[in-house]
Amino acid sequence: MLRDVTGWAALQDATGGLRGKVLVAFLNDKSSASRRARPELEAFCAAHSDATVYVVDTAVVRDVHGPLGVTAVPTVAVVNDGKVSQRVVGFNTQAAYEAALLGPGLALDGSAAASGDKPAQRVTVYTGPTCVWCQRVKAYLDDKRVRYKEVDVSRDPSAAQALVAKTGQTGVPQLDINGTWIVGFDKARIDKLLGLAA
Repeated sequence: MLRDVTGWAALQDATGGLRGKVLVAFLNDKSSASRRARPELEAFCAAHSDATVYVVDTAVVRDVHGPLGVTAVPTVAVVNDGKVSQRVVGFNTQAAYEAALLGPGLALDGSAAASGDKPAQRVTVYTGPTCVWCQRVKAYLDDKRVRYKEVDVSRDPSAAQALVAKTGQTGVPQLDINGTWIVGFDKARIDKLLGLAA
C-alpha cells in the first residue's frame, strides 16, 4: 500500500526508526513524472501485498528529503536499517520498480524468492546500422544469454520519434529494460537491472 507521511518524525514512528527495509517515494503533483509514477507504484504495491511505500509529498513535507539525500522527484529510496542503499530516480513502470526495488529473485525483505516469483525480463535495444556501440551492447547481451528485441531506428521512423519522446535523446544504443531506460552502453546499470553477476 501507499502510505502518506507528514514529516520526518512521522516516518520514523511508522517504521520503527527506519528499521529493516523501508521504501520511501518522493512525489510532487506539480511534476508530470511524479503523476505518472504514482499509479505504477500503486500497481507495484497491489502486486506485492507485503509492500508498503511511504510517500513524501515534497510540495508539503520538507524535512525528509534532506536526511535521505534526495534531490529530485520522483525518487524512490530504499532504506536498509536507516541507511539509503539505493535510489530509483525518475518515472518507472511497475515492472521496472520490481526489477530495481526487489532485484531479480529477491523478496521485499531481501530473502530469496521462489523461482516462480522472479519477474520476467523485457529488454529492447534501439540501434542504428553504423553504430559500433550498438554492436558491442548486443554482443554483451548475447554473451550473457539475455534475450532482447532489436529495433533499428533507421528503418523505423516512428520508433525513432517514440524514442526521442520517451528519453529526449536521439543517439543509440538505447535500452529499455523492464521500462527503465539506459542511454548508451552502461554495463554497470545493465548488470544491475538484469541481475547479472559482475
